[in-house]
Amino acid sequence: MELFTRLFGHLLAFVYHCFDRIVIHGYLTGLSRPEHVVYFFREVTGAPVITKEILSERTSQYQNWVEAFARNHRIPFEWAEKGVRKEDFVRRWQRRIVRNNAYGVYFIFKSLEVGPTFRIAVPKYPSKDPNYRIVAHQRSRFTHYYFYIRDEVLGPIVMCVGSFFPFKTTYYLNGHSFIEQQLNRAGITFRKDDNAFLAVADVAALQAAADKLSPKIIRKQLDYW
Repeated sequence: MELFTRLFGHLLAFVYHCFDRIVIHGYLTGLSRPEHVVYFFREVTGAPVITKEILSERTSQYQNWVEAFARNHRIPFEWAEKGVRKEDFVRRWQRRIVRNNAYGVYFIFKSLEVGPTFRIAVPKYPSKDPNYRIVAHQRSRFTHYYFYIRDEVLGPIVMCVGSFFPFKTTYYLNGHSFIEQQLNRAGITFRKDDNAFLAVADVAALQAAADKLSPKIIRKQLDYW
């Protein structure tokens, strides 16, 4: 960056520093290890035997909830087509929610992808506990849901949730979107093109907005969703 500034400094209107694209992986820590799964089903739900069917039942419940959520809130809900860029496809729905000055989920994609889950196996040799099962990590292909959200603080974000145990979640957000929300709230005019601010009425306010983004703010907003 220093070399770039030295070479092209006479062409720069202003310089600012901020986070750009941010990817955060979320886990249910109480369900992330095989022993956690055993404890959850045996001690919390009271299931005497952990089976594939029990895990599949949780998947079905979650998938039914997502479908009902989309239906009740009239949210577009489609399979992601191969070769189609998701962000480009949902752009018109994003523009609509911005025009309406609304916040929340505005589109849901379904996508078959490989993700972490667990396999259940009967031990090769009998044990003292007839209900004993081997629970182990594995990666398999299953449905993931992409929730496209307009957040009041972070701006546009995407939340991807795997529909199989342990329901791993991945969040995609952008520091520029957070800054945009801050400047709009402060009434500061600017011109932005995708991931870059091209002009701003107050450069110091732009940098101050960028500096406000913190783990505490991010966690609070993501925990809400």
